[in-house]
This record gives sequence, C-alpha cells and structure tokens, in this order.
Amino acid sequence: MPTKKPLEGIRVLEMGQLIAGPFAGQMLAYFGAEVVKIEPPDKGDPLRSWRLLDESGTSYWWSSMARNKKSVTLDLSCEQGQTIARELIDQADVLVENFRPGKMESWGLGPDVFLSSNPKLIYTRVSGYGQTGPYASMPGYASVCEGVGGMRYVNGFPGEAPVRANLSLGDTFAGLHAMIGVLLALVNRNSDNGKGQTVDVSIVESVFNMLEGVVPEFHGTGEIRQPSGTTVTGIVPTNTYPCADGKHIVIGGNGDSIFKRLMRVIGRDDMADDPRLANNAGRVEHEAAIDDVLAAWCSSKNASDTLEILAEANVPAGPINSIAEIVDDPHFQERGSFESVDVGGEARVVPAVHPKLERTPGSTDWAGPDLGEHTQSVLRDWLAADERAIDSWVKQGVISVR
Repeated sequence: MPTKKPLEGIRVLEMGQLIAGPFAGQMLAYFGAEVVKIEPPDKGDPLRSWRLLDESGTSYWWSSMARNKKSVTLDLSCEQGQTIARELIDQADVLVENFRPGKMESWGLGPDVFLSSNPKLIYTRVSGYGQTGPYASMPGYASVCEGVGGMRYVNGFPGEAPVRANLSLGDTFAGLHAMIGVLLALVNRNSDNGKGQTVDVSIVESVFNMLEGVVPEFHGTGEIRQPSGTTVTGIVPTNTYPCADGKHIVIGGNGDSIFKRLMRVIGRDDMADDPRLANNAGRVEHEAAIDDVLAAWCSSKNASDTLEILAEANVPAGPINSIAEIVDDPHFQERGSFESVDVGGEARVVPAVHPKLERTPGSTDWAGPDLGEHTQSVLRDWLAADERAIDSWVKQGVISVR
C-alpha cells in the first residue's frame, strides 16, 4: 500500500507564474498537497515556453516545475473570473501568489477579504521587495534582487564585474523561504485554533538571508566583504585547482587536522608541522603560499588520480561536475536523485525533490499538465460547479477547458 505523503489533504491554490511562487508550489505538490495552478486561458504560464522546448513546443523545464499540479484556466482580469477565484480561495488551506504587491488587492483578492470567510487560510505572498517599504511597488526579478540583496556583490573576482550563477538562485531561494513559511504557518495553525496568517516573502530578503556573517562583521569592524574568485574570504585552504588533464577540482582543507593530513599526503610535512599554519587565522595570513603549493601539486596529476589520493587521506575534495557527469554518477543514482515521468507516452527524467523522508517520501506522480487540463474537475470538486455554469464560463471566455 502506498505511503501517505506528509501534505496530503492540504489544498493549495497557486496564483502567479515563472519561478519563485511556482517553485514553492512544486515542493508542496511533491510532498502531497493538492496544488491547483491558476493560469490565463490563452497562453498559460510563460514558463511553458521558456528555454529548450520539446517536440510539442513545451518547455522541458515545465515537466519538472509543474509536476503534480493541476492546471485551471481563469481570466482574473474580469469580474466573473475574480468571483470564481474568490470562491476557490475560500476552499483553500494555502494560497501562494507572486504578483507585484497590490495586484491581488486590485482584483478584490487581498488577504483581508478572507479573514472572515476563510480564517484558516495561509496567504503566502512572494514578491521582489516584500509587501511594504519604499521599494515594494518596484518590479523585482531575481536578477535584480540578487544584486540588491548583496549576493552579487560578493560573487566574481576582485576588480571585475560581479557575476551570477547561470541559474535563478534568487527565485529558488524565495521559493524555499515561501515553503518554509507555509510549513511554519501550518504548524502554528494546528496549535492556534485553526487560525491562518499572511506569509510575506521577498526575493531580496531571501537572498539577504544567505549572507552568513557579512552583517555582524560589518557592524563590528566596518569590513565590507569583497568578491574573492574561487575562494572564500577568511577560510583557508578552500579553493578550486586545475589538474593536468584540464579538469578542475575543489579542495576543502580548512580544518586544522584536515590541513595536516592534506600537507602530508602531498609531501609537505614541513607545512603540516609549521606552527604558523596550525590554525585558520595563521593559514589566512599565508593563503597565497598555501594555494601555490596546492596548485602546483594538482597540476602534476589528472583529476581522478588527485581525488583518489585525497580520498585515501580523508581530505574533502571533489570534481566540478556538469549535468552530464551528475547523471552518470553512481552516488546520485543510488540516492534516487532522478525520477522518470510520462510525457506524451514517453519517459522523461526529472530531478527528485529533496529532502528525503524515511517514512513519508514525496514523489513525482505526473508531469506538468496541459493548459486547463483540470479546469472542469477542480471547479466541480472545489466549487460543486455544474455543467451549465462551466459551459457559461467557457462561452464568456472566463475559463478554457481541454
């Protein structure tokens, strides 16, 4: 008998598009919530046609991001569409929206509307800058918010333009924060007479939340952390080194005992026993010399040989993997990092969603749905809508059905 997922029985209405809000919806759906995604009747979520497309003209990304979700089309720009949305929200446990602040209110769907009609509602809002503050009304894409929130400033090499990872990290960080907020609010609701609340998630603040010790260091010393290329300021050695075959590896030898093992295995007992290098503070003072020694040693060997030697010495080290190498990696395979889902009669591989739960794991049950695939079934189930009402809404262009 299949194991019950931890969020089964939780109804989630996802209103928004692209990445930040939908990423939270993907996580919630994976772990069992019934996630109903509201999309415009004409083209749906733009993510459907972003980046690489399959033979049907649908984004490969869509298969993963919209997994386990139900697609309902609804024109939120018209009064009838807003009425239907209001009725759906009244039936939900959780709302996740990532429109610009004020948009939901302009449709008559702000959180205050549901205080009496659905007091258990967890109204989760994801935006660039949050619902309040002088920047609240500004458009906030992850590319901009990563800069505003401090992440871009510390990325890259000194004296060069700041860089970004070739991913929308700000969006996914915000999506993770949104899911955390939903789970915290659900726990509180269970212990507080069923009361819901608003969860306000900002992409800027989600990025800002990742800044580790940057804030207290600045407050205490005035130090502004700068970009440091392939290293991390104040932790030595931890760097990326080229090997003889042109591949790069990462070595994290910054623990005191690890550093000694690292130096001995590369034949530098003198550095292993040097009292100046016995702790991190001393190694920071001699970072350049340590990195030069490690770089020279790595450059004399192929990456695989280098990693084998370091593994035998119990020194943390690893390759810089491309997705091709990750897919072939036996560790990822044994850990269940890939799942297969049917798309148009063909199997498609998507990443599993982590973390792994021992007794109540999540799973990918179906790929991203066709536009409006579940419109009729959800309206019948959630609102008890009859065929006459559904036909009327279709004729008015308020909804579309497959």
